Amino acid sequence: MTAQPQKYYSAGEYLELEREAEYKSEYYKGEIFAMAGAGHNHNRVVENLSIEIGGFFKGKSCRTYSSDQRIHIPDTGLYTYPDLIIVCDKNQYLDDKKDTILNPSVIIEVLSESTEAYDRGQKFHFYRSIPSLQEYVLINSRAFSAEVFRKNEEGFWFLASEAYQLHDSLELATVGLTLSMTDIYAQTEDLLL
Repeated sequence: MTAQPQKYYSAGEYLELEREAEYKSEYYKGEIFAMAGAGHNHNRVVENLSIEIGGFFKGKSCRTYSSDQRIHIPDTGLYTYPDLIIVCDKNQYLDDKKDTILNPSVIIEVLSESTEAYDRGQKFHFYRSIPSLQEYVLINSRAFSAEVFRKNEEGFWFLASEAYQLHDSLELATVGLTLSMTDIYAQTEDLLL
């Protein structure tokens, strides 16, 4: 038997397929990667964040988008769907389809066992090349654990806020928001202590 050659796609081919697809996929360097479904706690944390952050921005200029909103990182070529993004300036889109945002201010990823290494490593490296990005938030779906990384005025990233107990809070200073861990983890189940 011979190995089948890997099919590579252009960014245009990916977007054409993705816009018609029934499921979401990431794209990087010619390859398309199907995104797996999420578990109860992951979905619960994302929903809790959407409610808390969305309510905070009601009537304000910043807005949130859930995991159905694709972003593109021109410097790396990655197309992906973060769990939640906050945009505070006028949306900048890839093209006139207005389905791919280029300028998130804050990106939030909810970690699962299968995505944690990627979200903390290569994906964070890619995200750091987004000029508009000011904060990157990682929230664990399996334990009480949340971290906010912030970019300083010189462009260096640092751990700015962290929370590991249910009574702790997490600060997103870029947008003037403090999130309680109790609200983030409401109605989750079987978390590790």
